[in-house]
Amino acid sequence: MEKIIDETKQGETLVLKHKEENTKKLFIESYGCAMNFSDSEIVASILTNEGYNTTQNLEDADLVLVNTCSIRNKAEQTVRKRLEKYNAVKRTNPKMKVGVLGCMAERLKSKFLEEEKIVDLVVGPDAYKDLPNLLAEVEDGRDAINVVLSKDETYGDISPVRLNTNGVSALVSITRGCDNMCTFCVVPFTRGRERSRDPQSIIEEINDLWTKGYKEITLLGQNVDSYLWYGGGLKKDFVKASDMQKATAVDFSKLLSICAEAQPGMRIRFSTSNPQDMSLDVIKTMAKYDNICNHIHLPVQSGSNRILKEMNRLHTREEYFTLIDNIRSIIPDCAISQDMIAGFPTETEEDHQDTLSLLEYVKYNFGYMYTYSERPGTLAERKLEDDVPEEVKSRRLSEIIDLQLKHSEFRTRQNLGKTVKVLVERESKKSKDHWSGRTEQNIVAVFPKAHYNVGDFVNVNITDCTKATLIGEAIGLSSN
Repeated sequence: MEKIIDETKQGETLVLKHKEENTKKLFIESYGCAMNFSDSEIVASILTNEGYNTTQNLEDADLVLVNTCSIRNKAEQTVRKRLEKYNAVKRTNPKMKVGVLGCMAERLKSKFLEEEKIVDLVVGPDAYKDLPNLLAEVEDGRDAINVVLSKDETYGDISPVRLNTNGVSALVSITRGCDNMCTFCVVPFTRGRERSRDPQSIIEEINDLWTKGYKEITLLGQNVDSYLWYGGGLKKDFVKASDMQKATAVDFSKLLSICAEAQPGMRIRFSTSNPQDMSLDVIKTMAKYDNICNHIHLPVQSGSNRILKEMNRLHTREEYFTLIDNIRSIIPDCAISQDMIAGFPTETEEDHQDTLSLLEYVKYNFGYMYTYSERPGTLAERKLEDDVPEEVKSRRLSEIIDLQLKHSEFRTRQNLGKTVKVLVERESKKSKDHWSGRTEQNIVAVFPKAHYNVGDFVNVNITDCTKATLIGEAIGLSSN
């Protein structure tokens, strides 16, 4: 027998799937990208069938897992600090087992067992189905490790346990791995080559979410635009596919159409896109369906053609502008967000000014901006000297952030006087009398609760705003 237990913590509803007969407790933390959080839901599902129920209390756990990120050094240092915390708890609960999952596990492999004496198992992103065997090894007193990367694992047959969810929005993984060898990135080495998930399993997951009351899904992948299903296998092997496989293949624009038509009431987002792979077909599909949100996260990383080439980004500044222009032309109210790296090796002041001018051209709604962090094993680490001084990186990042904040306010203020559709997600952090939700453009909006509820689509007239948040009054329910 299964039951759903709802808990409220810090204003968010945690929907935890428990089996009443399960006696062991799992504590799992996730760091880094949305894919890690999605993977943790897969892990929780696998371990539910092994006698574990999730817990929010670290001290009660029989098994502690941390799902890790290697994209920046800071992320790895955060994980090491958490391992110190686990070590302190383990001294009072010596039966507790600790495991490291994900990209950091894949990168460091057995070094984790050698360096972090409290780590009992190390599991890479493609080995989660091996967890029952690995835990058996640990129970027998042996360290356990599986970091083998797969050519076909997509976890499409696993129904995720939704963790830390508001019961409204959910992540749906559609691809794994990445073939784009950007010189700064560890993902191709920690998550392997690109492979796509069977569209039928994706639709089944979306349909199941709809029956459970979810109103919004995000199609997830390291590079969603590269989605290509031709019966299974790596994307790079598509050239070897049969004529029938090629004729019946499903690319990302087709998948978007299938998802939009399967559940017309479900709001659909996707992340992350790559400029070199995003097609006009995807943009036109977005324009065709009202339930596909008008927001594209389109990382550019630099505005300099020279630096883009050093990064092995297979597009130029000019090609990126053409893509932006096409988006603005086909979907005039589409929000666009960015990722940007300041201080990539050899970056000059002229290169930095090119980045600032690109920001001025696009005027993004928001972005994620960082200084360059050299990652062991990447092409940049092997071939380029990290030669930009930290103080120069920090100054350039500050200039990028300041300009982005200016543009964020500009874009947010464009909504003043408009009526926008908001999906209610939670109570506002600043007022118990207000709801908080997001528009199609992924902008946070708050408004008085009145008679509305979490999960409602509400038309809100925008009367005021901060730099990043819309403030308004509800004028009635909206369909999606």
